[in-house]
Amino acid sequence: AAGQNKQHFITKNTAKLDRETEELHHDRVPLEVGKVIQQGRQSKGMTQKDLATKINEKPQVIADYESGRAIPNNQVMGKIERAIRLKLRGKDIGKPLETGPKGK
Repeated sequence: AAGQNKQHFITKNTAKLDRETEELHHDRVPLEVGKVIQQGRQSKGMTQKDLATKINEKPQVIADYESGRAIPNNQVMGKIERAIRLKLRGKDIGKPLETGPKGK
């Protein structure tokens, strides 16, 4: 298969993406969560870049989460929660993160 142009195999995925934008689309981060991230970050005196550096993500990721354009990722949400010490998931969005012992 070396040297062959395999671009024609991608059409199936492209069609799927086209349909996704028309009828069903991914859940996005709620604006409420974006506002909590922004307020938490600002209360700690951090810029989007500072927060991104702290959680090892790109500044664009933080911008997308704050604007509600991002598709939620639990791993990223967890890192942001720990960095700004505020809950972003569940029913207590915006409440301080409890720092108790982790139980398994």
